[in-house]
Amino acid sequence: MDRVVVIGGGPGGYEAAHVAAQLGAEVVVVDSDGLGGSAVLTDCVPSKTLIAAAEVMSDVTRAVELGITYHDDGSASSEHMRVDLARINARVKALAAEQSADIAAGLERAGVRIVRGRGRLDGPQRVVVDLNDGGSETLEADTVLLATGAAPRTLASAQPDGERILTWEQVYDLDEVPESLVVVGSGVTGAEFASAYLALGIPVTLVSSRDRVLPGEDADASAVLEEVAKRRGMNVLSTSRMESVTRDGDVVRVTLTDGRTVEASHVILALGSVPKTTDLGLEEAGVRLDEGGFVKVDRVSRTSVRGVYAAGDCTGVLMLASVAAMQGRIAMWHALGDAVTPLDLTKVSSNVFTAPEIATVGWTQKAVDAGEVDAEVVMLPLAGNARAKMQGVHDGFVKLFCRRGTGIVMGGVVVGPRASELIHPVSLAVAESVTADALAQAFTVYPSMSGSVAEAARRLRNVHPPQTF
Repeated sequence: MDRVVVIGGGPGGYEAAHVAAQLGAEVVVVDSDGLGGSAVLTDCVPSKTLIAAAEVMSDVTRAVELGITYHDDGSASSEHMRVDLARINARVKALAAEQSADIAAGLERAGVRIVRGRGRLDGPQRVVVDLNDGGSETLEADTVLLATGAAPRTLASAQPDGERILTWEQVYDLDEVPESLVVVGSGVTGAEFASAYLALGIPVTLVSSRDRVLPGEDADASAVLEEVAKRRGMNVLSTSRMESVTRDGDVVRVTLTDGRTVEASHVILALGSVPKTTDLGLEEAGVRLDEGGFVKVDRVSRTSVRGVYAAGDCTGVLMLASVAAMQGRIAMWHALGDAVTPLDLTKVSSNVFTAPEIATVGWTQKAVDAGEVDAEVVMLPLAGNARAKMQGVHDGFVKLFCRRGTGIVMGGVVVGPRASELIHPVSLAVAESVTADALAQAFTVYPSMSGSVAEAARRLRNVHPPQTF
């Protein structure tokens, strides 16, 4: 029987463990912080639970337009609602703990042994675990999967204190609503927290070192988000690089490299991630790391050492829970001799949980503009969608890319409420090489937001003249 040891219990680790168990291996998962990893305990699950509360507040602001009022003066505003951040964060932690426990129970039902402790390599086929309860245990393995994840990046000039200067892992300890907030970093994490706390009624300043928010996302989508954020009162400081963050009592001061300062009651640092790959015996075992400390892997999750695989954020390969999980599955399929298809990042769908949401899949506008792919492009605003009008939605769009000549859908962008759900038909089209003609001819519900996906496909391939949708 093959012996598999997985170091790390996040999506890459626990999904790999399930596959290995299904294929008949003897599987051990070594985990120090809790099953589910940062995705469940400090990142995806907590942040999206917080955002769910923020979405309720956003819905309230549209209530008057839909004919709903709360007061005799005819107003409906988030100002008339009180945010109980302690209660929100208690729910966040409870849901994260519940999800972690469910994952652990699922692994145990599958016959996977869970060892609580910090694992490190002692050569390519041996893992030494410093147990959480004290002592150590040595595990022999035919295959090892590294799924140790990543941690928030900090700087010497901006050290979190867990009270008012916070990483995104520390915000759930807040019991009181911040009087004001500065978010440093305008990538996905920074944009999501800035959007969420703004919706909760907190004055937010977003410090962005680039010329636009979400520089890694579709430029049209970024422009919509930034316009909406500013309209709702966010102070966006573009091309503004942080030099330091200091605290004086209840006031936190962010100093920019041009000498300007911004003060607030709290600061969230969203400066990126660093891999958890130090002191794991990787280099001694021959596992190659890149200059940033990430484990180098190929498309079937192999490292430079035979029998040692890696998955998830520790590899730096598109840091998404879904990608980590797929890397882990692929690693086990390959290691244990099952059929396997190498990881294809051109078919990955992702979402930024801002207001509005930004969902993407496949090839990008940037690649089209750079001539990397020959594609036809159509962008259709949601403002003309009947369901959007009913719901008081004015911002957002559907954008589709299809290969010129064949008409195969190669990618897409959806900006709007629940874009994470609306992207799915586009994701299926990309994954299965569906043509825009076929996508256009599939029935959609009237009225529905998804009607805009079909309408964009109709306009793209001229299946028939545009219709009311």
